Amino acid sequence: MTLANLQSDFELLDDWEDRYRYIIELGRTLEPLPPEAKTEATKVRGCVSQVWLTSETSDATNGGGPVLHFRGDSDAHIVRGLIAVVFALYNGKPAKDILATDPETVFAALGLKEHLTPQRSNGLASMVKRIHADAEAALAQ
Repeated sequence: MTLANLQSDFELLDDWEDRYRYIIELGRTLEPLPPEAKTEATKVRGCVSQVWLTSETSDATNGGGPVLHFRGDSDAHIVRGLIAVVFALYNGKPAKDILATDPETVFAALGLKEHLTPQRSNGLASMVKRIHADAEAALAQ
């Protein structure tokens, strides 16, 4: 799933009930994390639901710096879908691009800020914060 695909799919859906269902469907496309990957170290703090994120770093072949690849899981269907949305924004991107991307603009354009509960919005921000921390760590190596 790319950000462009996500945005175009959102434009096709007329109401937020349909968009919520779509987000839940996106979550179903995520490969579940194995139980051994669900540790305190991979748990995202600040989320109401249980959320785990892992990242792996690879070298860019074009000299663009380290590239991050993420996997994630949650015990809540809507949150799994939000993980998929976040991955559309960040997965497979160079660390410097991750840090340069303003997620607030993207989330606002999708309407997430106005249609998520404050708790879900805080959880989304916590996921982004964790991804940014992983990107900073990758650049520091």
